[in-house]
Amino acid sequence: MPLNPQSGQNPTPPEQSKLSHYDEGGQASMVDVSAKQPTQRTATASAFVELSAAVLASLPQNPKGDPLEVARFAGIQAAKRTSELIPMCHPLPLTHVDVQARIEGNGVRITATAATFGVTGVEMEALTAASVAALTVYDMTKALDKSIVIRAVQLESKTGGKSGDYSRGGGRA
Repeated sequence: MPLNPQSGQNPTPPEQSKLSHYDEGGQASMVDVSAKQPTQRTATASAFVELSAAVLASLPQNPKGDPLEVARFAGIQAAKRTSELIPMCHPLPLTHVDVQARIEGNGVRITATAATFGVTGVEMEALTAASVAALTVYDMTKALDKSIVIRAVQLESKTGGKSGDYSRGGGRA
């Protein structure tokens, strides 16, 4: 895209003008949330780690420890550090984080929920928790099988905030 001769910057492409993390000049910026009122906000995200039958059978006797329990702790820690990992993410005072990891079908289902009373949502914290928990399962089992696949890291639901509630499959509430 050609430079704007007035500012020397690229103009904001039309698709970016709808995104809150871009300023008028098309540069990435942190959203100013100072005028927003705090509300109770929650978000739940999930991930699925596809594992071979042999790896699933070996989970209870993993020499590194219980991968599901370690994944839970890793996910909780990741939620607490999300703003350090994602540059435009606001640091939040989390009021609750819960990460569950359970064997389901041909793998491990991770479900992460984060909550806060604040001026911005906790979707990124829930997604980061689910992602890191899934990566932890991978890390703790990769010696047994390199064909592990992490699938469907996704937002399942959110509540609170200006954009309203959301539930996967149900859309905006």
